[in-house]
Amino acid sequence: MKTQLGAFLISCLLSTVYSDGSVEYCYNLPKCNASTWSTIAPHECNGTNQSPINIVTADVKPDSNLTAFSFRGFNDSSALLNIENTGKAVKIVLDDQKMSVSGGGLGSQYNSTQFHFHWGNGSSVNGSEHTVDGRQYAMEMHIVNLRTDLNATAAANNSKGYAVLGFFIEATNESGKPESWKNLTSFLANITNGGDSLDIMNQLTVDSLIQGVNLTNYYRYQGSLTTPSCNEIVVWTVFKDPIKVSKDLISLFSNTVRINTTTDPLITSNFRPVQALNNRVVTSQPTPSTSASSSAGTLHHTLSISTALLYYVLFRCLWSLSTMTLM
Repeated sequence: MKTQLGAFLISCLLSTVYSDGSVEYCYNLPKCNASTWSTIAPHECNGTNQSPINIVTADVKPDSNLTAFSFRGFNDSSALLNIENTGKAVKIVLDDQKMSVSGGGLGSQYNSTQFHFHWGNGSSVNGSEHTVDGRQYAMEMHIVNLRTDLNATAAANNSKGYAVLGFFIEATNESGKPESWKNLTSFLANITNGGDSLDIMNQLTVDSLIQGVNLTNYYRYQGSLTTPSCNEIVVWTVFKDPIKVSKDLISLFSNTVRINTTTDPLITSNFRPVQALNNRVVTSQPTPSTSASSSAGTLHHTLSISTALLYYVLFRCLWSLSTMTLM
């Protein structure tokens, strides 16, 4: 029995396992995957505000407070410090004194600390965490931002401690496009083993990676981290427009980086399945049709008042005329 337990633990550690300092977990073993997280981290992973979710566009509610963001340092190549193979994902560490985000209905300023990726397996298995009307994209990029007035300990207990920006990545049939992603994926060959890290300062900007995305159109909801211990501390922003990246570059993630050493499995399908929305509401900017409908209603109401006033004036004129005639 002890031998079997030991073998299981070793196997688990060698199969897309990651420790955030409190909980060890893995993605792809039959007895050690996302379905077991509610057991290994029951306090939060069993919560009612879990992420990711499936966004049902027909149920999204308009919110006029979801205005444009203010991004600082997203065009600064010196803000990207290094790229790491964490053993479960690829992460880029940021200089949080140079990058921040505010506006967009967040209510606070947030410093950008890192961004990372979730993917499937090559071009045959999609790997975004969020889905839209059941559609799963090839990959998803998360920019993690810590509220400026909180440290990590305080943020871990605050429902709005973090603001995460989620970007869908859609596969295209082009080769080696866009150039910024060709540059990014060229670093993967230097971080093939878990724990590997490479200095990439002054070689890439966040703006170049999200080029083509309309940053004023997005979904908003309250949720959680998508890995144990699944703390429900995240204000989620999921942008509607996907980043378009060629299939060959997307495949490099699942074909290059490994969990640990060169003899260990490649990191594949490192995404959490969608969670129940429960009583939460997903919001977005009011659509032109919504605004037009509102304007039309206002106009109709105004015209109704004007028509009534016109009839009243006409009636008074006719009454006065009839009175004068009688005299």
